[in-house]
Amino acid sequence: MVSFFKSKNSEIFAVNTTVKLRKDDIEKLIWLFSNSEYLDKKIINHNFIGPRKTMVTPWSTNAVEITQNMGIENIIRIEKFFPFNKNTDYDSMTSQLYKNLNQEIFKIDIKPDEIKEINNIKKYNEDEGLALSNDEVEYLENLSKKINRKLTDSEVFGFSQVNSEHCRHKIFNGTFIIENNQMSESLFELIKKTTKKNPNQVVSAYKDNVAFVDGPLVKQFAPKFGHKPSVYQETDLNTVISLKAETHNFPTTVEPFSGAATGSGGEIRDRLAGGQGSLPLAGTAVYMTPYPRFENQAIGFKDRNWLYQKPKEILIKASNGASDFGNKFGQPLISGSLLTFEHNENNRLLGFDKVIMLAGGIGFANSKHSKKLKIKEGDLIILLGGDNYRIGMGGAAVSSTETGKYSSGIELNAVQRSNPEMQKRVSNAIRSIVESSNNFIKSIHDHGAGGHLNCISELVEETGGFLNVDDLPIGDSTLSAKEIIGNESQERMGLVISPNDLKKIEEICQRENAPIYVVGKVKENSRFLVHSSKNKRKIIDLELSDFFGNSPKTMLYDKKLRFNYSNFKYNESLIEEYLVKVLNLESVACKDWLTNKVDRCVTGKVAIQQCTGPLQLPLNNCGVMALDFNSMDGVATSIGHSPLTSLINSGSGSRNSIGEALTNIIWSPLKNELSSISLSANWMWPANNEGENSRLYEAVKACSDFCIDLGINVPTGKDSLSMKQKYPKKEVIAPGTVIISATGHTNDLRKTIEPYLTYNNSNIYYINMSSCEYELGGSALFQAFNKIGEKSNDILSAKKFKKIFNSIQIAIKNGLIESGHDISSGGMITCLLEMCFVSDNIGLNIDLSQIEEQDVVKVLFSENHGLIIKADKKIESLLKSKNISFYNLGTCEKSNFINIKKDSFNLKLDIDYYRKIWFNKSYLFDQLQTEKSKAKERFDNISSKLSFQFPEWFKPNFTFKTTKKIKAAIIRDKGSNSEREMAYAMYLSGFEVVDVHMTDLISGRENLNDIKFLVAVGGFSNSDVLGSAKGWAGSFLYNEKAKRSLENFYKRKDTLSLGVCNGCQLFIELGLLHPHDKLKPKMEFNESNKFECVFTSVKIKENNSVMFKNFSDSELGIWSAHGEGRFNLPLDEKNYNIIGKYSKSTFPINPNGSDYDTAIISDKDGRHIAMMPHLERSTYPWNWGYYPQSKESHDISPWIYAFINAYNWLK
Repeated sequence: MVSFFKSKNSEIFAVNTTVKLRKDDIEKLIWLFSNSEYLDKKIINHNFIGPRKTMVTPWSTNAVEITQNMGIENIIRIEKFFPFNKNTDYDSMTSQLYKNLNQEIFKIDIKPDEIKEINNIKKYNEDEGLALSNDEVEYLENLSKKINRKLTDSEVFGFSQVNSEHCRHKIFNGTFIIENNQMSESLFELIKKTTKKNPNQVVSAYKDNVAFVDGPLVKQFAPKFGHKPSVYQETDLNTVISLKAETHNFPTTVEPFSGAATGSGGEIRDRLAGGQGSLPLAGTAVYMTPYPRFENQAIGFKDRNWLYQKPKEILIKASNGASDFGNKFGQPLISGSLLTFEHNENNRLLGFDKVIMLAGGIGFANSKHSKKLKIKEGDLIILLGGDNYRIGMGGAAVSSTETGKYSSGIELNAVQRSNPEMQKRVSNAIRSIVESSNNFIKSIHDHGAGGHLNCISELVEETGGFLNVDDLPIGDSTLSAKEIIGNESQERMGLVISPNDLKKIEEICQRENAPIYVVGKVKENSRFLVHSSKNKRKIIDLELSDFFGNSPKTMLYDKKLRFNYSNFKYNESLIEEYLVKVLNLESVACKDWLTNKVDRCVTGKVAIQQCTGPLQLPLNNCGVMALDFNSMDGVATSIGHSPLTSLINSGSGSRNSIGEALTNIIWSPLKNELSSISLSANWMWPANNEGENSRLYEAVKACSDFCIDLGINVPTGKDSLSMKQKYPKKEVIAPGTVIISATGHTNDLRKTIEPYLTYNNSNIYYINMSSCEYELGGSALFQAFNKIGEKSNDILSAKKFKKIFNSIQIAIKNGLIESGHDISSGGMITCLLEMCFVSDNIGLNIDLSQIEEQDVVKVLFSENHGLIIKADKKIESLLKSKNISFYNLGTCEKSNFINIKKDSFNLKLDIDYYRKIWFNKSYLFDQLQTEKSKAKERFDNISSKLSFQFPEWFKPNFTFKTTKKIKAAIIRDKGSNSEREMAYAMYLSGFEVVDVHMTDLISGRENLNDIKFLVAVGGFSNSDVLGSAKGWAGSFLYNEKAKRSLENFYKRKDTLSLGVCNGCQLFIELGLLHPHDKLKPKMEFNESNKFECVFTSVKIKENNSVMFKNFSDSELGIWSAHGEGRFNLPLDEKNYNIIGKYSKSTFPINPNGSDYDTAIISDKDGRHIAMMPHLERSTYPWNWGYYPQSKESHDISPWIYAFINAYNWLK
């Protein structure tokens, strides 16, 4: 039965139940749907847009779970439907038009297909789009004869997935024959050679979901137990650092939001699945598409009849998807890149029509857990995560071919859906096990391409095992056996454990609300059996060696082709015109539209993210994460790519990509300088097109040789070698691209150099790292005029590059460098401008006359690898002692101009003018994702700077110690993601902190009777479905034990409480601060209508609060990251105890538009506080996006004293 509820915005909530709703259930749902009207109707005659009938949305999954927590039974599905009119825009990939809403809207008349025996494998391959080669079809036909029976549809389908190019990397393992000469090494052997020659700190390479390198000894901060409430404690942890990058190009091309979201989620799962389990720290993202066509863009070539989405839509939706997943999972995104490109020359269409979406990341594990254990007969195969849906069918195979090759039905079938909150629950369960004194996980694998087929078969690849499909969770009763085992529904992990440990993992999963299923067993028989015990049918029954295939090795033939690209004829007198065009390229222009919607502070371990300086603009190219809360050890990461120079010479492109990654990461002090670094190389190439196999081989060999010469390694990577999009009458080839992700152990993250300038007597220096002539081929300048060019920059001496890198590292460690930036897209002129863009009214006087190159356009716009640093004159002695050439270019001045001269050439650049030009493209994108007036306000306020006033009593040297601990509790729900950083701030301040999950309160395991300080933390409880904290509040209101525990806590007069972000939303939803107000405050969507992350500042006025009373008249920097953070305060300001306000009313300093600029609010007596910004993510100077003093000079930031005030009051 379907029941309907109508919201105040005329949205319809359709509730599908097995029985008629009871009256009390209707009342609960009216509350849950924010006082929506119950419609006692069986049909609503109006046009609506809603989700596809066959796809249960993640929103529905979360909504149903909320109702279950509220004690409402028999609900199957809840979906939202929106009124449709002529102007309604919707995505036909995920939504459909309904002529009316009736009792049949969720009814699906599909019966599961029976298990099929395949008579004609070749025809089945073509019909289903399995991408099997002729050799593989022949192999399967012979296998069928060998075992004397026909193969089942699941066996053929399963073989196509686990043996796809996507999963098995047949080209990288293949034999290349170029100009009739067989190459002596495969691509994979070339890459592996880097680790053989330069093992350095590598612990695990090429044989797991991630690569591991040696990490430092740090302090693990975690609850003592995972299966019940327990206190947080510190223990020593020897670490390994994980690195990984994945691409999700095909799914992002077809359905950008889901494609990028599941790409991000899948890469996170890879970092969960290393060894016996590892933990993700932070993510990165790269997007490459055709030009988005703003403002009659003149470059590129004619608009195509785009297969699925327009470039502009892809960029917005894909970045929304990746951001949404990371935000809700609780992983900061700290570095990234964007490139748009297309080109038509010599009848060769080039462009990223098949887009690139890379999700990368870093993490860590206990060094003892870095290798998987041997599994044995009788061990249990465990599935953690959500239900199976008809999602992502054949994704591994379809991703291995050109987009547009198959029918849209087959390609859409491979699209996925994401549920980050489910993945968070699974991750929390794994985290509890790996942090415990007994990690009983023997082996672990993520569910990605190929679904259960790939995951389970790889778990038992060395032994054998069986999978019972009847034990798999089913979200769609119409799935066939093939669809059940082959779908790519996300957020699932496969584990192998001993039967003795089943009770332990079940207790942990029950507490974390992580679904768990025993789905099979290990058998030491070298067979893979998938069966239905209920139907007594075998679905797959093959030798593992047969299932994983012995098809012939891939042979790749090609000849060397040279593609000629014309030059741009330039004129020195037009440099300012050229500069405007370059600053408008998406690759060069401001990326604020990407960074303002990603959480860059969650975990409290973010040391360096994209935004920098007093203006907080995104110009840091290096991201850094701390490995714990109290040492200075961390992980630095960066990205590099150079597809345009690769078009000119693919070997140069590889060296330039590596060079860019290294000049981006150079700014963080690495323990062993350059040899600390390991790379991930992700290859996107249009293989098997004439000339491209040869170019690919040349690129991989250049990468291998250059890394060997530099003394570094490439222990991980991925390939996506079908980078071509087919249209009915043409095809567009993507430029061969390698994206390099660099990772290294930094042993003092506070010393990381940023690009913003400060005014003093230091000099500006230029160091050229390229050892080659200044060239403009492949540069942003040439691209801006629709040219590629004949000759590009390169790095001709690895020895010199290495020497400069290590010398700069020494200078950073010795404190000789104050600020620095690398020369890359846009050249030196852009580099100098960017350093001024992020600074507070600081200009430059630059003299280039010492530089030998006489062509000033080349000097200013070439992208030869180099560094611009602001440094003490002492650095000259260091550089001279290493025989390193450098140029003293000039000095800073207090002004708004850059003055550049070279001999008789003079140029004066207005920094404010060019900053606006540089920011303009971000503004145009922002208009597509942000409420338009707010996008304009953000643009108008780009020069708004942060300023701070610390309390006079603040002691930067932290000496607080206590012998008496006071009991406090962190309270979290499923989807919370800020508990660790909050718990540590409390722990530092004298509290014994207990980890309390909502399941503990609901079950009665915890009642808060001995808790003095209660803190509800930030995150996305229930993915913010039905309103932020609505589901969390429902768990309190409609569960008697939880409700009584909270009421009793607030009745006591000896308690304090704090709700931050999601916790603030919870406090306001429950009315905890204003219990007697008839018109209660509410938390509403930000005025921008989107998630906003910003390092902002808060002014604290005179107040009576326990935590902030002595903060009066201070103005402090603080992180803010939320989507529904606007305080709606219906009464006059005098009726509220507002403790802190955003420093300015203007956006984005006030990121949400709260009434009275409210950031921190209290109850009347000052004991109970709610605040949206994150003081717990601003604990240390290195946490701050911009700190007014040297980050090394202060141990702590003032915010810690709010917790110490709480401790002293309770003491």
